[in-house]
Amino acid sequence: MDSPSLKDINKKLDELISAYQRTKEENRMLKAETESWQHERQRLLQQNELARNKIAEMLSRLKLLEHEPNE
Repeated sequence: MDSPSLKDINKKLDELISAYQRTKEENRMLKAETESWQHERQRLLQQNELARNKIAEMLSRLKLLEHEPNE
């Protein structure tokens, strides 16, 4: 059985380094994207809460109008 040549080992090592660098960059991009989605989610949750509060306020006002004597 032939042992791998130094040239073959260097080639494999270069391939591994390239794969590592691609994976590292992809991981960095995924982390940035995840952070962006988390910020967007937080913003949407805040908007949802504001809308919920406005609707609750409108419903309260409508109930008050229902109970006022008609003129």
